[in-house]
Amino acid sequence: MFDNARNDLHTLRDCLRFAVTHFNEAGLFFGHGSDNAWDEAVYLTLHTLHLPLDRLEPFLDARLLPKEKSALLRIYERRVQERIPAAYLTKEAWLGEHRFYVDERVIVPRSFIAELLDEQLSPWIEDPWQVETALDLCTGSGCLAILAALNFPEARVDAIDLSPDALAVARKNVDDYQLQERVRLIESDGMNALGDERYDLIISNPPYVDAASVAALPPEYLKEPELALGSGEDGLDFTRRILAEAKARLNPGGILVVEIGHNREVLEAAYPQLPFTWLDTAAGDQYVFMLRQEEL
Repeated sequence: MFDNARNDLHTLRDCLRFAVTHFNEAGLFFGHGSDNAWDEAVYLTLHTLHLPLDRLEPFLDARLLPKEKSALLRIYERRVQERIPAAYLTKEAWLGEHRFYVDERVIVPRSFIAELLDEQLSPWIEDPWQVETALDLCTGSGCLAILAALNFPEARVDAIDLSPDALAVARKNVDDYQLQERVRLIESDGMNALGDERYDLIISNPPYVDAASVAALPPEYLKEPELALGSGEDGLDFTRRILAEAKARLNPGGILVVEIGHNREVLEAAYPQLPFTWLDTAAGDQYVFMLRQEEL
């Protein structure tokens, strides 16, 4: 199918139309940077041709060289036949304006905490320069730890993950952002390896998919590390660990920020005594909670 199309596609517009048709026909699942076939096709096309990702119109009717058509058809074919998320095909993911290297060793970054960090957690943190220590639990690719370091200029950031493979990816990203002096990568099961460290800020985008949802995941999500997705029957096993351990790890006045997906009702029912503050994100106020050290 894909090889046979080579002689009939001439322009970038032709290739985009072809890709969208076959993405929709294959019933692909989107959610790793785009949410529809058109946006995914545009991203994969511009990236593969080394064109600016924010500028499509000038190139739509440009005729493609044979090797360019071959490269596009190859990446379209892999997306359809192997159901590989686009981020793994291009080895990059974006959080706002920030680019990160990713591969199959880490979950594709898509945390709502990223936008909160870019706002320096205002108004909950009054002076970003006063944040001197921060911890990112379940750091994966290291993206949130890096954003914390960029947005809290005086902070030393510890980034923890159980997976040495994930930490290898995080190391590449920390090096790319030249933050080796401020972001420390630690292999640890939860906070076990931290000694007596305490922090002004703890952030975490932990595994939070419940068992029923894990069983129903589309093929694209099954390409991600299983360790980074499921967290027990109700999705809150790791979040319970965080809530049990965070108070002793926070400095007075310190705050805990955790993303929990669609588990707000379950969490509030399990901890009716905790005064969760639900933070506004682009998707609403259901997905990220905050607690101060004194509230834990």
